[in-house]
Order: sequence, then C-alpha cells, then structure tokens
Amino acid sequence: MPRVALTRAVSASLAHCELTYLAREPIDLDLARRQHADYEKLLAGLGRSIVRLPTLDDQPDAVFVEDPAIALDELAVVAPMGAQSRNPESPTVEDALAKYLPVRRLTPPATLDGGDVLRVDRRLFVGISRRTNAAAVDQLARLLEPYDYEVIPVSVAGALHLKSACTSVGGRKLLANPDWVDLTPFAGMEIIPVHPSEAWGASVLDVDGNIVALTGFPRTADALRDRGIDVHEIDLSELRKAEGGPTCLSILLPDVT
Repeated sequence: MPRVALTRAVSASLAHCELTYLAREPIDLDLARRQHADYEKLLAGLGRSIVRLPTLDDQPDAVFVEDPAIALDELAVVAPMGAQSRNPESPTVEDALAKYLPVRRLTPPATLDGGDVLRVDRRLFVGISRRTNAAAVDQLARLLEPYDYEVIPVSVAGALHLKSACTSVGGRKLLANPDWVDLTPFAGMEIIPVHPSEAWGASVLDVDGNIVALTGFPRTADALRDRGIDVHEIDLSELRKAEGGPTCLSILLPDVT
C-alpha cells in the first residue's frame, strides 16, 4: 500500500503570504495551482498516496502544510508556529495526522515550524531561526527522549527555515548552502555544497530515495546526479515567491497502519 503524503490546495489569498527574506512579487494564482497539481502528481508517481487537507482560502500560507507539525515513526508533534497568523492552520493538520499517529503538542513559549526540522536516522536537527526558538528545542528533546531521538539545534541565518538551507539527499549526505547554516552540528556527514551561483538550490525533498528539486538550479542538480542521486526537477516558481519549496508542500508519513 502506498505511503501517504498530506497536502493542501493553494489558498485564494496566497498573494498575502508571510514574507521574511524575499521581496513581495505578483503571484499568478492559476499558475501556482497548476504547479501544485504537478507537485502532487510527481509525488504520486513516486509511490505516495495523496491525502488532501481541507482548503483554507482565508489562510494565505496554508499550502505550506509541513510547517504546523512533524511526523515521526512513533508519533506526530504539533507546535505553535513562529508566525502567529498561521496558527489557525494547525487544527486541520492535527486532525489529519491523528488518523495515522498519536499526536503530542509543544506549548508556548515554544515556537516551531516543521520546515526547521531535518531528520537523519534517529537525529532531529532543529534550526534556530526566525520561526523556531530554543524553547521548542528543549521541549522537543524532553518529549522525544523516551523514543530515543537526539534533538540537535542548528543556527540558521539568511533563510526562512533550516530546510531552505540544508536538506537530506539520502544516507549521511546533505545538500547545503554553507553561507546560510552552521554546518558544525553535521560533523561526520558528507556535505554537498550548492553551486555558489545557486544559493536557493539546497531546498530539496527526499521521497523514498528520489530527490525532488526545483528547476533553475542546474549546476546543483548536476552535482547530485554526478553522485548517482536520482533527481526529479519541478517548476514551483509561483510558490517560491511565497518562500516555499518542495519540502514544505507536504508531510510525508512513515509506514503506518
């Protein structure tokens, strides 16, 4: 049975999204919706069963369904997000996750966006960013200690989330922009740097060994292919204007019954 990918349709109000590092540009809503449909089709082609959450047209960033929660093998964790305006997205994410996994919550003063959580085996690297704070790292570490996860903080600067700057490309390999993230916590892992001209190229999604990458970063994609990594490029230009990328458009669930 295909493993589940949770997604949510593009909101009618996407043009009013939160922005931190990018200047606001006009967003073609129809094109954004077509690109999102292509993304879902790609995930389905890679063996994922798409489960769509309710559309929230009054929540501009709701398409970025990854941010309200993280899904692990044993449980899911829902947390207050770094942008308070986005917290109304959380109940429908929690309801969807509860069909598959037990759900636990972080509480204020913790703020955590799922885009700041990078899992490598039993380690969770958590970006300390504009959206995720040290209180979230502390609470998450205590919550996950019985499940034998190690929670490791990582300093992020220059990007909205950790996974804008550093993502897993399989095994102990990471794709990273060294200018935007402190790589010290990743000692012992292979770091593949993005091409210097492609600062935003590190945001990729590992779908069961297949790497979903944005178009527009050909040198970085070639560097991955040179290492034998299977790369599937997709155009998400309109969602990128909202500081989105392949990781934040879905929650990939583990094998659950």
